[in-house]
Amino acid sequence: MLLPIALLLGVVCARAQVARLAPALPVQMPGEADSNSPGHWRNGKFYLYNSNGNPVRTFGRDPLNLGSARAVLFDDYSRPLRWIEATWVDEDGDVYAWYHHEPGVVCDGAPLTAPQIGALVSRDGGSSFFDLGLVLASRAEPACDAQNGYFAGGHGDFTVILDRDRQYFYFLFSNYAGETAEQGVAIARMAFADRGKPAGTAWKNFDSGWTEPGVGGRVTPIFPVTASWVDAFTDAFWGPSIHWNTHLKKWVILMNRSCCEPGWPQEGVYVTFNDDLSNPRSWTKPIKVLGDVGWYPQVIGLGEGESDKEAGERARLFIGGASRWELFFSEP
Repeated sequence: MLLPIALLLGVVCARAQVARLAPALPVQMPGEADSNSPGHWRNGKFYLYNSNGNPVRTFGRDPLNLGSARAVLFDDYSRPLRWIEATWVDEDGDVYAWYHHEPGVVCDGAPLTAPQIGALVSRDGGSSFFDLGLVLASRAEPACDAQNGYFAGGHGDFTVILDRDRQYFYFLFSNYAGETAEQGVAIARMAFADRGKPAGTAWKNFDSGWTEPGVGGRVTPIFPVTASWVDAFTDAFWGPSIHWNTHLKKWVILMNRSCCEPGWPQEGVYVTFNDDLSNPRSWTKPIKVLGDVGWYPQVIGLGEGESDKEAGERARLFIGGASRWELFFSEP
């Protein structure tokens, strides 16, 4: 959802990088967006997915000129409540996608769930998908005394990006589960060659190594929580969206920070930069971009071939499916 504006328009610096915000004419994505909304180019058209439990797809001549949204179909519905949060178009036209899944209430007497992350493939250009199974799930039992209002644990609210050498897909995800030291924004990766058979092929980063299985393994977060998601007064980054910035030649993450009251309130939107995607410890200290304007920030590039995965010096900043800003990246 998009909340009343209390924002900081100006310049945000992180080491050598600068991100500058400027107001722009409002743009609204066609579908309801309660997650990251991935987009990609295929056969000269831009395709976009929005999700709020049931994904929809739209397309048009560019990211700012899209048609009506239509429901996405699946080969089976044994996992209802999917949010498609990342996509990739293969050279043969197949569309790979990854989804946040909420398996329903996991605690007796408390309306809490624990998300998981699964994989999909489409053979018809992205209008319908086959479910390839789960790739990331927590090892921890649900914390049914969690006070955040939504989750008793789990992995979710994520994005996926392919590295520049096309060796690995990297998953940047929110870990709401386990001991406080494991909670926060975490990372896993899967070999590009395993995209068609992802079950058991993703590995989480733990203690500086890609050593823990995607389903059931431990994590060492890139950005650990300051206060646990179990607490009513959590203080944590979550919901990362990542893109490669062709102007900076760096990876860029936007993410929310929830702090420090019950009910998942949003303190602001933050940005961080990295030269080396394979080194989770090299992300810069997150710097605040905006105040509390809602959740699910993401960049969509405006140049030819750009999307939520790649952007240049100038891009649109979307939050919860709506954009009222342009974001300019530069060296100081």
